[in-house]
Amino acid sequence: MEFDQNRAAKPFDVTLLDIFRGARNTIRRWRDRRETRKILSHLSDAQLRDIGLTRHDVSRKG
Repeated sequence: MEFDQNRAAKPFDVTLLDIFRGARNTIRRWRDRRETRKILSHLSDAQLRDIGLTRHDVSRKG
């Protein structure tokens, strides 16, 4: 078997633009989660309970 018959057609098909888009999307998701936690932290315990969350759920990262 020849060497080039055993290689993938495109072994690394990720461009620099793909990397930047991925980083941008990661930052956006992080910012959205941070904003959501900020809004939820202003709710009372009763309001959080109404939507099925606890204070611990709001402060948990992730």
